[in-house]
Amino acid sequence: MKEIIKHWTEKLNQNDPLKLELERLQTLDDTSKLQESFYQSLAFGTGGMRGEIGVGPNRMNRFTVRKAARGLSQYLDGQEGKTKTVVIAYDSRHMSKDFAMEAAITLVYSGYTVEVFEQLAPTPILSFAVRERQAIAGIMITASHNPPQYNGIKIYNRDGAQLPPEASDELIKFVNQIEDELSIPTADEDKAIENGSLKMIGDEVSNRYQEELSKLLHHPKLGQSQGKDVTVVFTPLHGTAHRPVLDAFHRNGYTNVHVVEEQAEPDPQFSTVSLPNPEEEEAFELAAKRGQQVDADLLVATDPDADRVGIAVRDKSEPNGYRLLTGNETGLLLLHYVLEETAKQRPLTQNDIILKTIVTSESGRQLAEHYGANCEDTLTGFKFIAEKIKAYESTDKTFLFGYEESYGYLAGSFVRDKDAVQIALIVAELALVAQSEGQNLKERLNRLYEQFGYFKEKTNSIELTGQAGQKKIEGLLQHYRHAPPKEFAGRKIVQIEDYDSGRRTDVSKGTYSGIALPKSNVLKYFLEDDSWVCIRPSGTEPKVKIYTGAQARTNHLVQEALEDISQAVMNDVNDQLSE
Repeated sequence: MKEIIKHWTEKLNQNDPLKLELERLQTLDDTSKLQESFYQSLAFGTGGMRGEIGVGPNRMNRFTVRKAARGLSQYLDGQEGKTKTVVIAYDSRHMSKDFAMEAAITLVYSGYTVEVFEQLAPTPILSFAVRERQAIAGIMITASHNPPQYNGIKIYNRDGAQLPPEASDELIKFVNQIEDELSIPTADEDKAIENGSLKMIGDEVSNRYQEELSKLLHHPKLGQSQGKDVTVVFTPLHGTAHRPVLDAFHRNGYTNVHVVEEQAEPDPQFSTVSLPNPEEEEAFELAAKRGQQVDADLLVATDPDADRVGIAVRDKSEPNGYRLLTGNETGLLLLHYVLEETAKQRPLTQNDIILKTIVTSESGRQLAEHYGANCEDTLTGFKFIAEKIKAYESTDKTFLFGYEESYGYLAGSFVRDKDAVQIALIVAELALVAQSEGQNLKERLNRLYEQFGYFKEKTNSIELTGQAGQKKIEGLLQHYRHAPPKEFAGRKIVQIEDYDSGRRTDVSKGTYSGIALPKSNVLKYFLEDDSWVCIRPSGTEPKVKIYTGAQARTNHLVQEALEDISQAVMNDVNDQLSE
């Protein structure tokens, strides 16, 4: 590590802010921050690269960005394609635009034409742009809803989707082969613009995206005539969604939209929230206050790169007048709406496909079966949903809707990642349709529960940092894999799915069958009362995640079952970790 620090010290120019930061770290009595910055290279994983901004190979800076871009260029050199164009977008985080240009001039030097958005752009519009421009790849500079000191890179293939495992592994090899990120050559930005190898994207792509967005609506005329009757409070949480979401609302008649002004403008510090995460109730505090002032029907919040969206509905029993729906509840409302409206146009068949992840509620499967559609599971991560959409393009199957419990949804396949802008617009239309039927969204959700049964889910996470933590996580999975429990909370386990071995076990019959999904270090247990438990390591954080799902005929019974099972599982997990 000393040699690496010396190398950076010698290579950095004296007035370089990174050099100044390095000198500051070297003067601190506490050397832990210096060690954290230099003890390893920032990992480029299956979801790209993400880390704190700062000096050193284990931080996000212009040199580690160049390393990722250089690795990408080498990977792309081996790919077949009609073009050598890469599209780059960036969010509102610290250094995002700078990192976008660093990636661009690195790729230009490597022989690629690069198109960079002139202004902030959300992840879904980057995905759309890759497809619209027929590019060979895309880069999104973002760290999603991480704290302000973080930034990152997500890589997209020519289909506008994040790379699936095999392609990602190949890219990672190229990135990891680069030994010295400080010596990567780059093109001159001004000359690249002059010779046309570096271009800027204006409004033309966003306008085309908005055109496709409007086609998703089931009742466009109703929106244009009565959309103003739905009162929406919207917050982009200081991110990229302000302009595209407002544009989508206004183009389609939903003009009674109140933006949370304190959170409207891009702010890399996300200064009004502890985390810019629409999965958290705290992110809705200002929106709820505004909602009470204007008597809003619903609150909408998007994360900084606008791939995730949270929805809060009017609920007088809540202290602030609104209840934040879980990701599964929003998914249930949206899925029912898509199925119901499609079924009015034509009969649904097994060729109509709903895609959800293995840790998403089973309520979607029940809905799909009711309407005659087919609900298929994928591994956790929207890239697997996108991969399925691509595979079905050359078949007689039709993609209708895809979603995951972590507040990610997709209705229109012109984008190949989760899309908060799409969903904000569709939820507004859904609220209008419900209103025309004399309901609000809470009442509509309760009606679905009464018809199909109550479903509740819970996610617990245990953080286990460092090498020792990683060993504990692996040991925990191995324990449950080789010594599976027979029950949780007095409920017998009737089926086990091991996604690492690709084997499904029917416990009562003692029979085995295959799982048609890629290998992954995940275990899922199905209990005799149709509840389930899933255990997996987080793909982006040093955590093990434990998911629990239950279903019952009443709200009281499902809550009781969920708490019993979740508590039993967590007690068992903690016992295993303490051994």
